[in-house]
Amino acid sequence: METQEWDQVFQFVADPLDASASVPEKPISEMASVNASHPPSQVPTPPASNQGSPGEVNAEINAVVSVSTTFFPAANLNPLPPDLILLSSDAVFFYVHSHQVLSASENGFRGLLPMKPTKGPHPALKVLGLSEDLGPIIPLPEHATILNIMLHCIYSLSCAHYSPSLDTLSAAVDGLAQYGIPVARHCAPTTPLYALILAYAPIAPIDVYALAGHYDLFELAVPASAHLLGFQLANLSDEHAARMGPLYLRRFFFLHLGRIDALKRLLLPPPHPHAPTAGCDFTEQKKLTRAWALASAYLAWDARPDLSTSTMESALCPLGEHLSCEVCKKNLAERIKQLVVQWSIVKRTI
Repeated sequence: METQEWDQVFQFVADPLDASASVPEKPISEMASVNASHPPSQVPTPPASNQGSPGEVNAEINAVVSVSTTFFPAANLNPLPPDLILLSSDAVFFYVHSHQVLSASENGFRGLLPMKPTKGPHPALKVLGLSEDLGPIIPLPEHATILNIMLHCIYSLSCAHYSPSLDTLSAAVDGLAQYGIPVARHCAPTTPLYALILAYAPIAPIDVYALAGHYDLFELAVPASAHLLGFQLANLSDEHAARMGPLYLRRFFFLHLGRIDALKRLLLPPPHPHAPTAGCDFTEQKKLTRAWALASAYLAWDARPDLSTSTMESALCPLGEHLSCEVCKKNLAERIKQLVVQWSIVKRTI
């Protein structure tokens, strides 16, 4: 009876989000003791046509290894072969180049590089039957989805095809900072990471703004603040306020308060009066002035930094329906047009 022994089964994970489903529950460092006390799992293998029944032949599988589809030994990301293996917390292997990682970090990749010489290979190498030809293994506490984005930033690659969530992107940015990788350099307006985070500004502006403020990413905070005009200041949580920091919190408040103050100033002047005529003297024109004051007070009372120009026009244009003087109607129309133009050019970002 013939048997076919499999030393390893490498599972290339298309998306690290699915990697944890195929990984053993125990950490990779504990697999040696598990395999020592329990026999390897047996998987039925179809026999050759000239052999006996299928149940007579079994294939031995020692371990299942999850490897990144971007950072694997033959990825050709660099002319040189990878010489370092990063192991995520959910047991996904990333084959990288130590010089690439070390040159991107300002703290020696959190003090992990260059590696100190150790006695014997890493326990994972023993369990999986791997050699040290592709470099030593460094276990990291980050999940594969987060580590994957961090390495894409280090190699200046786009990870848009993974469709990472904003929470994952935020955690990856935090990871870059912890490992000494300058966030401002890898989250500049021309980088893939910047585009991914900015894409979430319309649906989660306060989260994007808080992230930008935390790392002083002014180029990211400015477009994100344009989506915060409708945000209620009373709904700002302590967590968001603490994360964005006092400087960007001040800029956020001044954006709202500044636009409201500008709106009140713009609403104050009434339409210009005209010279008295036989059908419209100064007393008649005061009716328009009072009507404008009431309408503008209504808008100013509920002033919002995101007040639309259509709301202005719907509140002020009906005033002309009660005017019999054509000159007053013309002056009112010109005043409303001037107000709309002035409001539209008020600064909408920090």
